[in-house]
Amino acid sequence: MLLVVKIVLAAQLAPFGDEAWYWQESRHLAWGYSDLPPLTAWLIAAGEWMFGHGVLAMRAPFLGMGALLPLLVVRIAARVFDARAGWCAGLLVLAMPLLGTLGIFALPDVPLTFASVLALDAIERAARTRRLYDWALLGIALALAWLAHYRAAMLLAAGLAFFAVTPRGRTLWRDPGLWLALAIVCLGIVPSLVFNATHHWVALDFQLVQRNPWAFHADALVQPLEQALVCTPLFYGLLLWALWRTWKRRLESMPWDLFLCCAAVPIIAYFLFGLFADDTRFRAHWPLPGYLPLLVALPALLRESRIAQWFRIAAVTVLALGSVSAFIYLGMAAIPGGADALARMKAFPQQFVGWREAAAQTQALLAQPRFSDSILVADNFMLAAELDFALDASRPVYTLDHPLNAKHGRAPQLAIWQRDETGLRALGAGRSVLLVVEPGARRERERAAWLDTVCSRVDGLEPVARLDAYDGRKRYRWYAGTVSAESRIASNPDCIAAQP
Repeated sequence: MLLVVKIVLAAQLAPFGDEAWYWQESRHLAWGYSDLPPLTAWLIAAGEWMFGHGVLAMRAPFLGMGALLPLLVVRIAARVFDARAGWCAGLLVLAMPLLGTLGIFALPDVPLTFASVLALDAIERAARTRRLYDWALLGIALALAWLAHYRAAMLLAAGLAFFAVTPRGRTLWRDPGLWLALAIVCLGIVPSLVFNATHHWVALDFQLVQRNPWAFHADALVQPLEQALVCTPLFYGLLLWALWRTWKRRLESMPWDLFLCCAAVPIIAYFLFGLFADDTRFRAHWPLPGYLPLLVALPALLRESRIAQWFRIAAVTVLALGSVSAFIYLGMAAIPGGADALARMKAFPQQFVGWREAAAQTQALLAQPRFSDSILVADNFMLAAELDFALDASRPVYTLDHPLNAKHGRAPQLAIWQRDETGLRALGAGRSVLLVVEPGARRERERAAWLDTVCSRVDGLEPVARLDAYDGRKRYRWYAGTVSAESRIASNPDCIAAQP
């Protein structure tokens, strides 16, 4: 039943900006990209190759991984404990909002989380049986994780802690299967190394340098509160209790020593890392791989505990309500009028709406003889990706050098594709342009600094259409203009794009 709901939502929700960007990457298959390793783009390309162009086709491989995730958890818990513990653990996965909704969107966290569960399954068996098959599966799982996201490094750190700190783990260094697994992992790292080495290490520079201030910021101390909200408070307390109980039982060897390392390293390391790293982007999903071994162990631990029955019921009930709320929110964002209702509740789904209306207006303008030969340009990468998706890449969409492009690590990739302002000017000065501007893409205090420069980026701007949707929460402006001959960025408060 839950899978049916997820399929319906995946078929109805418009792709939000990051998703549309990954779709753009899937139309330029490569060894890597300036923001991510290649697996997300490869999966999207596979989905559309099998099912054609569309949101459901794009998301199909991710829905499949999301559906398999609880079954893998059931398999691990049933093998380590018993069948009852397995099914309870699987149900807890479905009830967690971040895990229950996993797969609705084509995002890199889906294959990364799937690979982390696959790796947990493989390493638990390999450490116990020492079969080459299990070691090879561990290597394949970690290679997939590296192909999905650079955060796969945390999975390796957790494994290293197990092999270096625990007595059982230290004995495995002499097992040839471990070295086979590490050799396979290296194959997953190769594509990203090839891309970075041939593009001045732009992806690693973004992930390790540009997006992180590397300075302590006290506001990040609220991370446990953020986690309590996304996991629901009572259940988050149970997860921390499970982590403590796993620590207490670490000397009993398997599986507690392994589960402790695989849970504690991501949870603690991401908290410490978050005190100095990126604090401007959504990061509540970072510790997710650390919760998975706790979910496997929690049903078995609860059976042995003296925690009051009423607290267990309350924690699971609130958890289920949290998951239901997440699905209701996404469902309202997918239906007509739902976004307006959410706006009245101060929960406007900014990232999920407006794109289709903007694309429809753009297509209507492009159908006019006046714009039939015009170059389509968007003022930021997300809007460009959404328009490109709506047009099914039938014509190139260029992007102005918006600050968001650099903030999200997409500016180098646009330069590689020659879809930035440099690529636009290379088409020739004076060429006709249809420019789409999204004033609300930047925060209000930052908006004027960008809009004042638009007139110096595209010559002869003339307004041709405007759209104020959802009570003005999503605003778009269309202008006719021509390609500038040179880069001469200047601020002009009288620029037509800066007018209300």
